Amino acid sequence: MSESQLWDDVDDYFITHLARDDDALQAALRDSDAAELPRVHVSAPQGKLLQLLAEIQGARHILEIGTLGGYSTIWLARALPGDGRLVSLEYSARHAEVAVRNIARAGLDRQVEVRVGPALESLPKLADENPPPFDLVFIDADKVNNPHYLEWALKLTRTGSLIVVDNVVRGGRVADPAETADDVRGTRAAIELIGSHPRLSGTAIQTVGSKGYDGFALARVRA
Repeated sequence: MSESQLWDDVDDYFITHLARDDDALQAALRDSDAAELPRVHVSAPQGKLLQLLAEIQGARHILEIGTLGGYSTIWLARALPGDGRLVSLEYSARHAEVAVRNIARAGLDRQVEVRVGPALESLPKLADENPPPFDLVFIDADKVNNPHYLEWALKLTRTGSLIVVDNVVRGGRVADPAETADDVRGTRAAIELIGSHPRLSGTAIQTVGSKGYDGFALARVRA
């Protein structure tokens, strides 16, 4: 058995017992595939982890940067109380159209708002609205802008908020000093910002599974 097949099998076991996709989540993946969206969504165990993190936070307001087909959005929004709100920012209008349908099918359209356009244009507009501080921010968009997204996350959160940055391992390239690709440089800048910023305490975890070899960073906002 190959290493990747073993990872898939273990993920399947965890999904069966801990993070089973229901009809709405399965339909979101089917519709995303039918629309030929990139297959870069989180896995079911990762989605369940996001939901649990939001629940542990007692999150009432969630910000997601990078919607894709809305799969992770559904997991996160299910952690919200009835009057909670999730704002998701998506660059592609085509991706957002698929996501909005998926979110509505899951019965979450009253709590979730998908905003279309470059996130670095949407974030200042969101800040101008003076929303309540976000309790959790999930960053899963173009990696080159990760440090900029992180800086905006700090402006839009409060002491005790949690920031999650996805895909920080880049197949191990993040630790290769000879690697200068934009996605790696953006990821390194975000990791180094978490490590050096006086208002952030964080770590990063390597993962394996159906999404291959990757990982995520967690940062808690301090006073």
